[in-house]
Amino acid sequence: MLQLRGVTKRFAGVTALAGVDLDLARGEVLALLGENGAGKSTLMKVLSGVYRPDDGRILLDGREVAFAGPREAQAAGVGIIHQEFSLVPHLAAYENVFLGRERRTRFGTLDRRAMAADARALLRRLGVELDVDRPAARLGVAEQQFVEIAKALAGSARVLILDEPTATLMAGEADRLFEVMRELQRSGVGMIFISHHLEEIFRVAGRVQCLRDGRSVGTLPVADCTPRGLVNLIAGRDIAQLYPPRPAGGPGPVVLEVRRLRRERRLPDVAFSLRRGEILGVAGLVGSGRTEVMRALIGADPAYARDVRLDGLPFAPASPADARAERVGMLPEDRKRHGVILPFSVAENTVLTNLRAVRRPTGGWLRRGRIEAVARRFVDRLSIRASSTRQPVRDLSGGNQQKVVLAKWLHADCRVLIFDEPTRGVDVGAKSEIYALMRELAAAGLGIIMVSSELSEVVGMSDRVIVMRQHRVERTLDRAEDITAEGIVYYATGGHLA
Repeated sequence: MLQLRGVTKRFAGVTALAGVDLDLARGEVLALLGENGAGKSTLMKVLSGVYRPDDGRILLDGREVAFAGPREAQAAGVGIIHQEFSLVPHLAAYENVFLGRERRTRFGTLDRRAMAADARALLRRLGVELDVDRPAARLGVAEQQFVEIAKALAGSARVLILDEPTATLMAGEADRLFEVMRELQRSGVGMIFISHHLEEIFRVAGRVQCLRDGRSVGTLPVADCTPRGLVNLIAGRDIAQLYPPRPAGGPGPVVLEVRRLRRERRLPDVAFSLRRGEILGVAGLVGSGRTEVMRALIGADPAYARDVRLDGLPFAPASPADARAERVGMLPEDRKRHGVILPFSVAENTVLTNLRAVRRPTGGWLRRGRIEAVARRFVDRLSIRASSTRQPVRDLSGGNQQKVVLAKWLHADCRVLIFDEPTRGVDVGAKSEIYALMRELAAAGLGIIMVSSELSEVVGMSDRVIVMRQHRVERTLDRAEDITAEGIVYYATGGHLA
């Protein structure tokens, strides 16, 4: 149904895609893999009409097409569901489904009744029941995801691109999405599925194609693949062990002691401790209060009651800037909103947390040469893929943006670092590098708190784990033999899912 032949795309002298071929059959799920910056997003933007290719051809049903923009791609039956939702928050669900192709009455006014009815029918086709009159901002994450799919199907999509569709979904919601995908397959929709979760590839895809440095490096039936083989194909090297081994010695003394932290009057107290050289995992279902507790800890959100000690002294920051002054930092869950300033360059973002280190001794002026030197050091250390340290962070892939956030906090020289979803939207090669760096930082005496929704990540990286449920610490797992996915799920659900 879909053929890409020799597709090439260049940006300011940088080749993002170099002669890529791709085939998609009717009713097929093709998994597209690759490291951050490998060219996946660029290829999908070419296919969906955002970019025009510099060379190469796109054929639909054997006929060559050239899209002048996304609207033409949609009209041809190509739909895309982005990792970050494109819904208009204040519009109703049905209005979002038909945005840009609204139904009208014979008098030219909006036919809201027809659009609402058609939106319900599309969602029922997906096996989903929701209030289509509700604004998108008031829908759950999974509901928004299904509205995005209905929006694509409203344009009679025959080719559907799903870019990290499960990144913000819980396990049960992801299962429902996979059922929807199987239903779409039966109706003849061809899908290109992008995911960094390899277990999902084996569940939904028939073939897998891998990009590296803008080139296709292999296309294989999923039945012929192994997880390790895919990891090595993606990274272009053998990653023998994704999670680095735990150090032989035990952690050091307590660096952070949360004796009592209550975010709101009606919520319970939270208490835990963190030692130097330790990675403390924080697990729990979405809504358990993991991120909220960490934000209250660093002063990003107010706390109703707080008794916290940092190296034995009271720690009560009124803002993240106060926490930074005490050398406590946090890599946030949403890097684009809270982690980086997208229009700023790699260099400017890197030095934000420690401007004193790049100022002149007198006058307070920033030293441009010093800023560039600091940024180059971290670009090399973290293998950040950027054309230069002056490249705007908004132009980097998600994984490289995450590395810039990490560089920013490494420059701050913290004694406690909180990683909130440290590898969300990051490819397996970059994950391996981030995990190794976290172990390296812990070995140097840093105390690390890691909040993660990935059970394998929590089990593979944590020295201890606190499991949160309903805004309280349900259980602390101190021994390595107790840190299992089954145990974490048991306590996170209150024993309902043993």
